[in-house]
Amino acid sequence: MTQSSNAGRALPWLMTGPALFWTLAFFVLPFIAMAVVSVTSPEGYSLANYQQFFSNPSYYQALVNSLEVTAIVTVVSILIAYPFAWILAEQIPERWQRLALILAVLPFWTSYVVRSYSWLLVLAEKGVVNNTLVQLGLIAEPIQLANTRFATVTGFVHFFVMLLTLTIYANLKQLSPSYRKAAADLGAGPVQTFIHVILPLTLPGIMVGAFLTFVLAIGDYITPQILGGNNELLMPQLIMLQIGRRGDFPLASALSILLMAVVTLAYLASARWLKIERA
Repeated sequence: MTQSSNAGRALPWLMTGPALFWTLAFFVLPFIAMAVVSVTSPEGYSLANYQQFFSNPSYYQALVNSLEVTAIVTVVSILIAYPFAWILAEQIPERWQRLALILAVLPFWTSYVVRSYSWLLVLAEKGVVNNTLVQLGLIAEPIQLANTRFATVTGFVHFFVMLLTLTIYANLKQLSPSYRKAAADLGAGPVQTFIHVILPLTLPGIMVGAFLTFVLAIGDYITPQILGGNNELLMPQLIMLQIGRRGDFPLASALSILLMAVVTLAYLASARWLKIERA
């Protein structure tokens, strides 16, 4: 009986052991090492790297730029994803929904880098957009679209709108038809039912998708580098500049810690909101 009890206690550790080891080896220990490096300086251990971030306006502005771009991307993605998810869940017949989802997700099987360069070609000075606008007579000369915040936001929205669509779609599919029937019995029209019943019930799906979009966008280096160029520095670009050009690993580590702190605050805020909503 004792051996059976011991085996039962050891089983959960055996099952979770590989995941715990992976997390410890590839997240916890590297994070601790990065935190230690972030407080090193030629004089010893200090907070000089963190003080440099707050005392240098260009460094602080990079964080502001990242927050602004990420907020715009998240809002625009929600505004596009919700109607798309609604069409998939409510307007397309049940037997065709899986096929529609596959067709919607299919373009995202393409390499992330390839899609970034594809958008660069579309938004370039002699790209598809400018050539079309010139041929239609809407503009006389090509306008600057690539290497701008607009290009970065466009690329991000294209990449992350499907992520939000899938989370909202899953939320919509979980709603019982009885909610709509109850609202109709109480005299609510389609618009009132959506505003007062459907939208509040799908807010958790929106929040989860928005948080994932926020995390992925604020830490992305490829899209701002390819589409935005160096005209407007974001935090990932600033971190890479410290490593690639200056070889300043302590400052890069401090900037990374600060970026992770922002993500952590966003997680705590969204988790608290979801907990309040469920309560």
